[in-house]
Amino acid sequence: MDIRAIIKKAGGPARVARLLGFKSHTSVLRWEKVPDDRIIPLEAATGIPREELRPDLYERTPAQERA
Repeated sequence: MDIRAIIKKAGGPARVARLLGFKSHTSVLRWEKVPDDRIIPLEAATGIPREELRPDLYERTPAQERA
């Protein structure tokens, strides 16, 4: 999933910024991918699995693919 789709699914750049404690959403808009240190907090805040946020770092297991 590309970064724009992830941000949209999470509720938009302003919501992502609020969830992560940023003062402004502009840094979120500059992301090319979810930064490594923001993956777990974003997963916890939105329920979007880390495998979806950064498939280059996390792989789905066969059990997750069936779900």
